[in-house]
Amino acid sequence: MNYLIVGLGNIGEEYLETRHNVGFKIVDALAGQNKASFTLDRLAHYASYKTRGKNVHLIKPTTYMNLSGKAVRFWMQDLKIPPQQMLIVLDDLAIPFGTLRLKAKGSDGGHNGLKDIDATLGNNNYPRLRFGIGNAFQKGSQVNYVLGKWSVDEMKELHTKIDLVCEAVNSFMFEGLERAMNKYNK
Repeated sequence: MNYLIVGLGNIGEEYLETRHNVGFKIVDALAGQNKASFTLDRLAHYASYKTRGKNVHLIKPTTYMNLSGKAVRFWMQDLKIPPQQMLIVLDDLAIPFGTLRLKAKGSDGGHNGLKDIDATLGNNNYPRLRFGIGNAFQKGSQVNYVLGKWSVDEMKELHTKIDLVCEAVNSFMFEGLERAMNKYNK
């Protein structure tokens, strides 16, 4: 069985360690745990590996966050991945730092990456895993917060939290969405 795990983020040095790029960090961690390496391919950095009978394809779109749908659609079609075997991994400022929300489908919640994927695919019927980045920002500074670097306190916990997300992704593939949701949606 084939799976497509999409980490959302922005390309470029200036975005490297920002909250908005946690999707990239998570797929990087999955690749690292499975000794896979990314190469620049069509509309994305791409890596793949096999684990316990599953073919896992990872992408980090090179289209920037707000145009993620184009890369997602291309790779879904190219790899013949049905929506239920794809998982979009992204940041969410509506939930506390490090909290996970796994859902079968849903609204974009104001996230521009999801908005574009919804518009490009013509629906929102695909699994997504939101990683909470919290909302510790002053009114009017949301963009600076989302595109800002992790705080010192967040950095202390980030690797542990990302390991948890990787467990959740594996649970999604090996145990199914319902079971993964019950386990990781706290």
